[in-house]
Amino acid sequence: MNLLNPMRRRVLRAALLASLGCAVLAPVHAAGQADAMPDAMILSLSNKVLDLIRSDKAIRAGDYEGVQKLVDEHIMPHVDFDKMTRMAVGRAWRSASAEQRSALIAQFRTLLLRTYSGALSKVTDHKASLRPSHGQDPNATDVVVRTQVAPSQGEPIGLDYRLEKTDAGWKIYDLNILGVWLVDNYKNEFSSILNQDGIDGLIRTLTQKNQKLAASK
Repeated sequence: MNLLNPMRRRVLRAALLASLGCAVLAPVHAAGQADAMPDAMILSLSNKVLDLIRSDKAIRAGDYEGVQKLVDEHIMPHVDFDKMTRMAVGRAWRSASAEQRSALIAQFRTLLLRTYSGALSKVTDHKASLRPSHGQDPNATDVVVRTQVAPSQGEPIGLDYRLEKTDAGWKIYDLNILGVWLVDNYKNEFSSILNQDGIDGLIRTLTQKNQKLAASK
């Protein structure tokens, strides 16, 4: 089963490019920005990661191992991937066993990495900037940060982040590009599979998709 139609694949490829490029670096975050305002944090650290992508030839070539290394070392500590998976699976998550939940998280993560690793090769001289917003409530614990990523020549890509403040600092758990929220998009895709084949059917579908992607490399 094709999880994503061509239009959604293009949207999500761009979304992952931006999300990886605008994620946060562990050393800088640990150095004292855990309590920073989320918009300032995203803007400052996103450009640092864009620089990192440009300097890594393996990532620029779309190498899966290079992408996974970047994600594991610098991005995953600051993305609530468990929450992303839980939201994408929806109500069925409550009935899933611990083993099924672990499998879903692992396969969903692998799907994103394998499907969109090539998108990172598109980073050239892109820079991130904030888009106008109504401002952030300093006491808010769940916010949307509006940004755009643009090359020196060409149209910018608008990108909105959802972040939640946790004991470990702000965590990204969703993003919006071209009016499409990443989690909602996958939730729609997963829903039909879950209704027909249940949790094990979704795990099986994701696993098969990842195997096909791995074989095509």
